[in-house]
Amino acid sequence: MELRLLVVRTSDMERLAAFYSLFGLIFDYHKHGKSPYHYSATLGSTVLEIYPLAKGQSDAEINLRLGFAVNNFETIVKLLKEKETVFLSEPMQTDYGFMTIIKDPDGRKIELYKL
Repeated sequence: MELRLLVVRTSDMERLAAFYSLFGLIFDYHKHGKSPYHYSATLGSTVLEIYPLAKGQSDAEINLRLGFAVNNFETIVKLLKEKETVFLSEPMQTDYGFMTIIKDPDGRKIELYKL
């Protein structure tokens, strides 16, 4: 089994796509079928899509937690600090690897791991 699709909804797609691009993701802005325009990036066999909030949804879902293993970990951490990203933990060694926890612009907890 493998994860093929993850959809994240937000009130500001451009801002969220720019944030995740800092990790090295390359987003395409498109639509298919009857879907609204959205951002899409591929991570291996998984597609991460950023969609506008669903009809009737007033806030982004902030309880979803994502984890990314990134190249250039130190450079990305420095860039995120320069962009005044909220860090919930300083980079540290854990049982799962060297990592830090930050918040994305919508408030979701994001785990960043050093590759």
